Amino acid sequence: MNRPQSVVPDAIVFTNAAFPFTASTTHGIFAGAQRLHWHHALELNYIRSGIGFILINGMKLPFQQGDIIFINSNDLHRAYETENLVMDVIMFEPSLLSIDLKFDPDLMAPFRSLGNVDRQSPVHDELARLLRRMMDENEARGTSYMSLIRSDLIRFLSLANRHLSTPIQENRPIKGRGMHALKEVLRTMELHLDYGWTLQELSDLTHLSPSRFSALFQQAVGTSPHHYLIQLRLTHAVHLLETTDQKIIEIAETCGFRNLSNFNRLFKQHVGASPSEIREHAYAGRPVIPSTTKPEKQ
Repeated sequence: MNRPQSVVPDAIVFTNAAFPFTASTTHGIFAGAQRLHWHHALELNYIRSGIGFILINGMKLPFQQGDIIFINSNDLHRAYETENLVMDVIMFEPSLLSIDLKFDPDLMAPFRSLGNVDRQSPVHDELARLLRRMMDENEARGTSYMSLIRSDLIRFLSLANRHLSTPIQENRPIKGRGMHALKEVLRTMELHLDYGWTLQELSDLTHLSPSRFSALFQQAVGTSPHHYLIQLRLTHAVHLLETTDQKIIEIAETCGFRNLSNFNRLFKQHVGASPSEIREHAYAGRPVIPSTTKPEKQ
């Protein structure tokens, strides 16, 4: 096994490189967000409906309708849907507001605090309207839409910073060496899904004891290293079933499953359909979205 030389973040593609801003609405948690990931872009989530929770640097933050979630650059995060989640997602590069930061260095403070704006705050409804307006402008792309989005974004962040409240924290976020070590392990696992990882081998990558590594991993990811590796493998298996003509047994081996019956059992348990059913739907032009994997009890 060749160990990767660097830890690579998710690449966020902006259709207009001169205006690094994107907005979308998601129903449920798509497969890419179920894995722990990070990126350089800043991220805003507005919960239109439903409930769930998000893990950010090991902090577990429950959310419900009306919540606004701030995710900072390079934060390790992973979302879970509990019920009927519909969420607006806005992402942008910090460089978009670089000029404004000269006049207000604390403009990005909401992303650093893991805080939230109280749903009962008198400013909450205005923040929701600003988010909706940015979403609409980004979709319509009318005259001067970039300037309108920037002005709404600046007002949104300024008001959020003024009215930010800090949530009750059940545990402290993971920082420094522990965070870097986790990023390296996660990237290594993703690059070598077919390898038969042991807990000792994974903990060796972090230079931590297996017990300390397991505790750190559980805090950050919300599940054990073994369970998370299964989720990664099955997510990749769904992708291969929908996009390639590989035989199911070959896909199982590619994704690290040495036993086909075990692969079929775990696939049905976590995805909610059999591998053959996923492929049949893909061939029919109706790809099946994997169901959200439920976290282990903590």
